[in-house]
Amino acid sequence: MEKKEMIFALDDERHIRELLEYSLTSEGFDVVLFGTAADFFAELKNGIPSLILLDIMLNDANGMDICKKLRNAPGTRRVPIIMLTAKNEEVDRILGLEMGANDYITKPFSIRELVTRIKVQLRRVEKEQERIVTEIRVRDLEIHIDKYEVYSKGKPVELTPKEFELLLLLAKNVGKVLTREFIISQVWGYDFIGEATRTIDVHIRQIRKVIGDENEGYIETVRGVGYRMRSS
Repeated sequence: MEKKEMIFALDDERHIRELLEYSLTSEGFDVVLFGTAADFFAELKNGIPSLILLDIMLNDANGMDICKKLRNAPGTRRVPIIMLTAKNEEVDRILGLEMGANDYITKPFSIRELVTRIKVQLRRVEKEQERIVTEIRVRDLEIHIDKYEVYSKGKPVELTPKEFELLLLLAKNVGKVLTREFIISQVWGYDFIGEATRTIDVHIRQIRKVIGDENEGYIETVRGVGYRMRSS
């Protein structure tokens, strides 16, 4: 099962949201739509998307201000932002990019062009991560990828190779719910033989014990679906 990238789209025009939902879902993306900035920021507390589509002219907020706020927040600082707007003056494009947007596309826009630009931004992020990430931190949890070492509150903990890979997968997707099927495919492979639910649950239980997470402060159980690494 190939991982689906999560896209948040904030636009107060319903027909634009409907167009984005249909088109991007058809392209294999998971899409969450918002008509107000308040709803958008509320959902960010539950998880960080792979990319954000942001309208500039909103009824309850200014897209430029939202972009600036996202760039100043640690959790969204590196998330690609593509601005969608009816304003096509050069000064507006320059201002949007100066506020931290990665790209800028004017309405009406071609869905094919938008999808292409989204994929370009996601590939850029993937390459950057492959090049620079050797360590992941989730609050008091440190994962040193190249050394296969894990520290909890500064103290080293011992994990088996599969436990390490499972913890790393969750940490790389912090805030996202990972299904058991996806976890099995990524950690054990598609040729896995056995009972997936029990295998994963046993490994999660042991990881929690080792890192001191019996109360699910780090790894949250999403009943009937899978697990999620909590960002806070």
